[in-house]
Amino acid sequence: MADQQAKEAARNKNIEECYIKIPKSAVMSEQKEQSVKWWQRERTETTKGAITKAFFPKIEDRLKFRINGTPHFTAIVTGHGNIKAYLHKYKIIDDPTCLAEKVRKRCNI
Repeated sequence: MADQQAKEAARNKNIEECYIKIPKSAVMSEQKEQSVKWWQRERTETTKGAITKAFFPKIEDRLKFRINGTPHFTAIVTGHGNIKAYLHKYKIIDDPTCLAEKVRKRCNI
């Protein structure tokens, strides 16, 4: 029966072609591409994250790296957190070059 219907379909030029089945991988790939474009657009429009943007101007390039975004890594890359330059900037410590042990004693950190 399947062979008979296949032959009939091959002979009949009036049968409308229908390709409604799309592989899941194609849908996922399209969704990922659209998400990256949206993320890039949002990131371009904001004034925040200038330091991070300097390291990774394009979201696509950032996604190629497998970075473990630990708090320490983020503090180093962004210049925020419990690091001497940051603490000095906000007048928490007097000297950004003093040793960590001295900082803790002087600043009670």
